Amino acid sequence: MPKAVTHDVSISVEVAYQNTELNSPVKEHLFAYRITIKNNGEYTLKLLRRHWYINDLNIAKSEVEGEGVVGLQPVLEPGESHQYVSGCAIQSEIGTMHGTYLMERQMDGKLFEVKIPLFHLLAPFRLN
Repeated sequence: MPKAVTHDVSISVEVAYQNTELNSPVKEHLFAYRITIKNNGEYTLKLLRRHWYINDLNIAKSEVEGEGVVGLQPVLEPGESHQYVSGCAIQSEIGTMHGTYLMERQMDGKLFEVKIPLFHLLAPFRLN
């Protein structure tokens, strides 16, 4: 399981392949991922934004940026975790994702980035 720690915030990722085809004119492969964000520090934090880099076996590289995660901007007290599930569709059976979260320390408004570790999107039938 990929994991990264930045500024006392740990990010871990679990990935699951969902299917081989979506209802789309272009064949795509759907991957679900579960992210766990844990505040290991001593200050309350708020997740403001996400920035993803998605690589699709050199077919395409894209970036996704926006507020919060799955419609939320979670606040994490010291020792608390937040977990969410999202997904990504790519054209090839192999890809990668990584990125950053923009966090805010609630006591003084200080902004900082937290690294989301690189993780692989790999269809199970590609493992043979």
